[in-house]
Amino acid sequence: MPRDATDTRDRLLTEAERVFAVRGVHQATTREITEAAGQRNTSALTYHFGSRTGVLREILLRHGDPLDEERGRFLVAPVEQHTTRTLVAALVLPYAACLHTPSGRNYLRIIPQLADQFPTWRVEDELSPPNLRRILSELECRARNDDAVGRERVIGAIMLLTTAMAERARAIDLAVKTDLDERRFVANLVDMLVAVIEAPAGPPPP
Repeated sequence: MPRDATDTRDRLLTEAERVFAVRGVHQATTREITEAAGQRNTSALTYHFGSRTGVLREILLRHGDPLDEERGRFLVAPVEQHTTRTLVAALVLPYAACLHTPSGRNYLRIIPQLADQFPTWRVEDELSPPNLRRILSELECRARNDDAVGRERVIGAIMLLTTAMAERARAIDLAVKTDLDERRFVANLVDMLVAVIEAPAGPPPP
């Protein structure tokens, strides 16, 4: 690919990531992205990525693959031998590292907008990476009072994790003061997620 085409593609990807994060995945238009990237031709995004869905998929892969490699570094033993806290930390810490860059924060703000896709984490495709599936499968087993409860708890944990990280990213971007520094924020989030997974099942409310 010629250098200028590569530069155009990179600018489109960077601006799509920012616009999706700020405006919303479902609200942002192709025109907004191409104009933000300095492209007069509104078909530039379609040329390079096929569609808005194509550029979103590229953003998810660009961040998702390195994140899953980082999760794998925590899994020095089979997942069954890790504590629930260690497995949860393997989910939280790679996400927390994304808070340190604008691109990472954009990614964190995009993810919870895709909550309708969270139940598909079992599907073996490129957007459901192997280490993530290994960790979530093991957590589901530990949360399982029955299959349905285990599934609900894992999805609830994913929602809590991604929403908390997105709000933290937004606060950093807007220079909003937070009560907890990053170290305490991460530790507290791990505590909450472990509680979601390990809480005993109680009787239905009256």
